[in-house]
Amino acid sequence: MSRQALFKRRYRRDEEAIPFLLNGLPEIGRRGDTVMTAILSLGSSLRRTEFTGENRAGFCLIGACQDCFVMTADGSRVRACSTALKPGMAFFTTTMERVEHD
Repeated sequence: MSRQALFKRRYRRDEEAIPFLLNGLPEIGRRGDTVMTAILSLGSSLRRTEFTGENRAGFCLIGACQDCFVMTADGSRVRACSTALKPGMAFFTTTMERVEHD
Protein backbone atom coordinates (compact mmCIF):
# COMPACT_ATOMS: atom_id res chain seq x y z
CA MET A 1 0.00 0.00 0.00
CA SER A 2 1.34 3.40 -0.92
CA ARG A 3 1.88 5.83 1.95
CA GLN A 4 0.46 8.66 -0.19
CA ALA A 5 -2.87 9.34 1.54
CA LEU A 6 -6.00 9.30 -0.61
CA PHE A 7 -8.02 11.22 2.02
CA LYS A 8 -6.74 14.48 3.49
CA ARG A 9 -7.95 15.24 7.03
CA ARG A 10 -9.33 18.78 7.14
CA TYR A 11 -11.60 18.56 10.17
CA ARG A 12 -11.57 16.81 13.56
CA ARG A 13 -7.77 16.93 13.76
CA ASP A 14 -7.97 17.44 17.52
CA GLU A 15 -10.35 14.55 18.21
CA GLU A 16 -9.25 11.75 20.53
CA ALA A 17 -6.60 9.49 19.00
CA ILE A 18 -7.75 5.91 18.28
CA PRO A 19 -4.86 3.41 18.06
CA PHE A 20 -5.17 0.49 15.63
CA LEU A 21 -2.92 -1.85 13.65
CA LEU A 22 -2.57 -1.75 9.88
CA ASN A 23 -0.58 -4.54 8.27
CA GLY A 24 0.98 -5.23 11.67
CA LEU A 25 2.12 -1.65 12.25
CA PRO A 26 0.68 0.73 14.87
CA GLU A 27 -1.31 3.62 13.43
CA ILE A 28 -3.61 6.34 14.76
CA GLY A 29 -7.11 7.28 13.63
CA ARG A 30 -9.42 9.84 15.21
CA ARG A 31 -12.64 9.53 17.19
CA GLY A 32 -15.51 9.48 14.70
CA ASP A 33 -13.50 7.83 11.90
CA THR A 34 -14.81 4.89 9.97
CA VAL A 35 -12.31 2.14 9.18
CA MET A 36 -12.19 3.52 5.63
CA THR A 37 -11.45 7.07 6.76
CA ALA A 38 -8.67 5.91 9.05
CA ILE A 39 -6.99 3.69 6.45
CA LEU A 40 -7.33 6.07 3.50
CA SER A 41 -6.00 8.94 5.63
CA LEU A 42 -2.77 6.92 5.74
CA GLY A 43 -2.56 5.38 2.27
CA SER A 44 -4.08 5.14 -1.16
CA SER A 45 -5.97 1.84 -0.99
CA LEU A 46 -8.00 -0.36 1.33
CA ARG A 47 -7.04 -3.69 -0.16
CA ARG A 48 -6.05 -5.54 -3.30
CA THR A 49 -8.75 -7.29 -5.26
CA GLU A 50 -8.53 -11.05 -5.05
CA PHE A 51 -9.20 -11.35 -8.78
CA THR A 52 -6.57 -9.10 -10.39
CA GLY A 53 -4.44 -7.85 -7.49
CA GLU A 54 -5.34 -4.24 -8.27
CA ASN A 55 -5.67 -1.71 -5.47
CA ARG A 56 -9.20 -0.93 -4.32
CA ALA A 57 -10.40 2.09 -2.34
CA GLY A 58 -14.15 1.52 -2.15
CA PHE A 59 -16.84 2.26 -4.69
CA CYS A 60 -20.21 3.43 -3.37
CA LEU A 61 -19.00 4.64 0.07
CA ILE A 62 -22.47 4.02 1.59
CA GLY A 63 -22.38 0.30 2.40
CA ALA A 64 -24.32 -0.91 -0.65
CA CYS A 65 -21.52 -2.66 -2.53
CA GLN A 66 -18.77 -5.00 -1.36
CA ASP A 67 -15.75 -3.11 -2.65
CA CYS A 68 -14.56 -1.77 0.71
CA PHE A 69 -14.37 -5.04 2.66
CA VAL A 70 -11.10 -5.28 4.59
CA MET A 71 -9.66 -8.30 6.37
CA THR A 72 -9.28 -8.17 10.14
CA ALA A 73 -6.45 -9.83 12.04
CA ASP A 74 -8.80 -12.62 13.15
CA GLY A 75 -9.65 -13.48 9.53
CA SER A 76 -13.09 -11.90 9.35
CA ARG A 77 -14.10 -9.11 6.99
CA VAL A 78 -15.69 -5.75 7.77
CA ARG A 79 -17.23 -3.12 5.54
CA ALA A 80 -14.73 -0.28 5.94
CA CYS A 81 -17.08 2.50 4.84
CA SER A 82 -19.69 1.84 7.53
CA THR A 83 -17.69 0.33 10.42
CA ALA A 84 -16.67 2.71 13.19
CA LEU A 85 -12.99 2.57 14.14
CA LYS A 86 -12.46 1.31 17.70
CA PRO A 87 -9.26 1.15 19.73
CA GLY A 88 -7.23 -2.00 19.18
CA MET A 89 -8.74 -3.03 15.85
CA ALA A 90 -6.29 -4.66 13.42
CA PHE A 91 -6.54 -4.82 9.62
CA PHE A 92 -4.63 -6.19 6.65
CA THR A 93 -4.77 -4.47 3.27
CA THR A 94 -2.84 -7.22 1.50
CA THR A 95 -3.87 -10.83 1.08
CA MET A 96 -2.76 -12.94 4.00
CA GLU A 97 -1.75 -16.45 3.10
CA ARG A 98 -2.78 -18.90 5.74
CA VAL A 99 -0.32 -21.62 6.58
CA GLU A 100 -1.76 -24.87 7.82
CA HIS A 101 0.29 -26.90 10.25
CA ASP A 102 -0.04 -30.64 10.83
